[in-house]
Amino acid sequence: MTAFLTKEALHQKSSQELTALLYEACINNLEEAITLINNKDFLTANEKMQKAGDIIHRLGAGINYEAGIIADQLEQVYNYIADKIIEANFKKDPSILQEVMNLLLTIMSSWNEAMKMKRDMQASTVKLKTRAYETNSIYEKE
Repeated sequence: MTAFLTKEALHQKSSQELTALLYEACINNLEEAITLINNKDFLTANEKMQKAGDIIHRLGAGINYEAGIIADQLEQVYNYIADKIIEANFKKDPSILQEVMNLLLTIMSSWNEAMKMKRDMQASTVKLKTRAYETNSIYEKE
């Protein structure tokens, strides 16, 4: 999905949507790295792991520390993931990358669910406001 995004499309995304895309891109790079390690293509696997590490760094840089303790905990998880990617790259161990992917899949799933809940709440608010406007408009005409 991320391969088809243009610069204009990226500029139209919210910061939350961009975060979701970064999770997806990181997981894709890790999946490719696992396949490449298994195929003994260590040079290209190294490139994929470096990209995944860069994405984790960008995710960490985007943490909103006003969110409180959850932000601090997320930073620790990102640091752990970054360390594990380096370890996997050094050892050429796909099982370490699989562990990292499982963590990221859990985080990404939670992130996407939170975004869905926010969209649903916004849609409900719009419906309520529309209904209130329509109700008020009917009474004003009488």
